Amino acid sequence: MELKICHLYPDILNLYGDRGNVLCMQKRLQWRGMDVSVSTASVGESFKASDYDLFFIGGGQDFEQEVLLPDLQGAKTREIKAAIEDGKTFLAICGGYQMLGQYYKTWDGEQCDFIGAIDIYTEGIKKRMIGNYAFTFDELPGNHVVGFENHSGKTYLGSGVRPMGRVLKGYGNNGEDHQEGARYKNVFATYSHGCLLPKNPALCDFILAETLKRKYGSVELSPLPDQLENSAHQYMEKRLL
Repeated sequence: MELKICHLYPDILNLYGDRGNVLCMQKRLQWRGMDVSVSTASVGESFKASDYDLFFIGGGQDFEQEVLLPDLQGAKTREIKAAIEDGKTFLAICGGYQMLGQYYKTWDGEQCDFIGAIDIYTEGIKKRMIGNYAFTFDELPGNHVVGFENHSGKTYLGSGVRPMGRVLKGYGNNGEDHQEGARYKNVFATYSHGCLLPKNPALCDFILAETLKRKYGSVELSPLPDQLENSAHQYMEKRLL
């Protein structure tokens, strides 16, 4: 078995070491004897979505998102939208999460139109929502996700988009409706930096299993000795909850 990962804008969208999520997925596949390749596509570099199984988009500041928008127009937007509708897996963090949506409106009324791949929108506020937080993951009942959020955008979900889970501690999407993240087809989008997957191995394996299932049909991942990962997870979970 083999998975091909495309890391979009790794040199620009890598706030709080979000690249660690790609390394985590890569290692957890290799430890199970699977082949995995990681390619990158940044500003001025084209990519063909059909060549890949899984896409990762990290977080960035507002300025970096604005810098990327001209490059995202046209071919890249079409490739991303087509891949999402085709059921390819996307993991998008914070700024990458926002960029998949319709727009970001700043607290003083300026609107930045994004690619509209999923039906969400974001509105900025002056006060940042920041800190370690925890939320449920609806597709793994009883499993909590721990992470770190730092955003001034309040994201709202639209038609056909459901949250990843419910906030247990912290702000989540907007600090109002207790929802965190977005799920549409095989998109996993969240505000969790810090980085997300090494501290949440069950979530990582769920994302990988869904990707492998789409490509190969039914698949079962062999267990890994996750003592260190689970210790880190349990420490933060106990601290927060």
